[in-house]
Amino acid sequence: MNLVIELVPTASHCIETTAKREYWKSVDEYLEKANEDKKPEERIELLKAFLETADFSMLRRQSEKHIVDGNQVTFKLSMKYGEPCYEMTLEHKP
Repeated sequence: MNLVIELVPTASHCIETTAKREYWKSVDEYLEKANEDKKPEERIELLKAFLETADFSMLRRQSEKHIVDGNQVTFKLSMKYGEPCYEMTLEHKP
């Protein structure tokens, strides 16, 4: 699976809430379309695994200080060796 999902938490929605919203959006899209495309299933699997294994307290601590300063934080989710992994990137805003 080469799928990468980008999640962008905000001051009003932490990374956990952002991941849950994306998960349920993907589930809804999958149920509405009900086609042979496997991408929605892969998205759902990756988001579910992330939601079940991530240390959201730590992720909030790492990201919220940057968000409060007005910077954009992006989490890139992917699977590596069958396990969900993430990379946090920071875009400084002027």
